[in-house]
Amino acid sequence: MTKKIINIESGPERLKSFEDNWQTEMGAWFPGERVVLRGKDVFTELSQCSWMEYFIYGLTGKTSTKLARLVEGIWLISTSFPDPRLWNNRVAALAGTCRSTGVLATAAGVGVSEATIYGLKPIKGSIDFLYRATKKLEEGKPLEKIIRNELKTYRTVYGYGRPLTSADERVKPLMDFADSIGMGDGPYTKLAFEIEKWFKASRLKYQINIAAVAAGLLADCGVLPEEEYYYATLSFVGGIYPCYIDSLDKPEGAFMPLNTKRIRYVGTNETRSWGSKQ
Repeated sequence: MTKKIINIESGPERLKSFEDNWQTEMGAWFPGERVVLRGKDVFTELSQCSWMEYFIYGLTGKTSTKLARLVEGIWLISTSFPDPRLWNNRVAALAGTCRSTGVLATAAGVGVSEATIYGLKPIKGSIDFLYRATKKLEEGKPLEKIIRNELKTYRTVYGYGRPLTSADERVKPLMDFADSIGMGDGPYTKLAFEIEKWFKASRLKYQINIAAVAAGLLADCGVLPEEEYYYATLSFVGGIYPCYIDSLDKPEGAFMPLNTKRIRYVGTNETRSWGSKQ
């Protein structure tokens, strides 16, 4: 039996109102009977969903086969690359060569995916910018002023430019995929490429990267910035796990070792002994 939650700002009385009393509309497991997610029976109403459809429904309450297919395509084309040089894959490969477990390796790789230059922050920042830019355009502000203000405020525009190479090889394949499922011509996607046109005509010459393309496609589906962040959280796993598995076949400690002669040491030159002296 649930108790009525008391509306108290803080203190022990507030915690007392939650004792043995967690009220939720998200879902529950009824032992020996059923499982409910957002008001739907998992066994009878959601059992025919794909995993991605179920995933999205759990996160947002939205049901859309088309959106699920788009997210799958974005994951495959954009983020799940089995290259151990990539920052989050590198963590998983290092875990493998240290003989850690697959769960810990994957969790660590996912954890460092929440990065500033790569990963989840640019992914969320790109769609947030497209929403803010659209609102300002509707208010009558010119696109150039919107972009310049973004650069002045944040010194970057998420979704444009790339640290390693100017062009992003993922853009065309993702747009081709979007076209194949009847997407890719919505207003936010068009705006993403309009912003690229402005950059190309400016002295910065930034090109669009995959974050802005994915942001435009998802914004055209009504996906909110926080929702895209949730969608993207596990999107790197398809590349993380192969790198971990590959490193298990290598000698322990062999992942990208660095000879000490390659380190520029500027400390003291005194000789140090390892271990305690007898």
